[in-house]
Amino acid sequence: MSTSAKPNLNRFYIISATALIWNILGVIAYLGQVYMSQEIKEALPTAEQAYYANMPNWVTGVFAIAVFSGVLGCIFLLLRKNIAIYLLSISLVAVIAQFIYNTLIQTDMEVTMLKMIWPALIILIAVFLVWFAKNSKTNGYIS
Repeated sequence: MSTSAKPNLNRFYIISATALIWNILGVIAYLGQVYMSQEIKEALPTAEQAYYANMPNWVTGVFAIAVFSGVLGCIFLLLRKNIAIYLLSISLVAVIAQFIYNTLIQTDMEVTMLKMIWPALIILIAVFLVWFAKNSKTNGYIS
């Protein structure tokens, strides 16, 4: 298919716009964590207080990379630009780095199967978005 092909609006734009909203929610979560007031931190359970107090800067950094590259990737997806693939791939790598820290490295909070559902969902969505962007290129929706 030609690179000037019109995407299926019922699929491409709806999925891309929904993904942008998803990633904007991630930015909001990031900003909420970074700018969490001391009063809110003190109201958290002891384990969560320790988690935030002991979190290395690189984890906060990969959180920022994950959400901001995800937003940019979705914007470029909506603009039908190939760079979306790379930005969404960067977001996926950063999400995986966060997951590794939260499940294998940090020792402040107990890691249970229930607590792994949300991170697993985030990884699945990030994987889907990379696949979707690559598939969109294959179908000529982005160039």
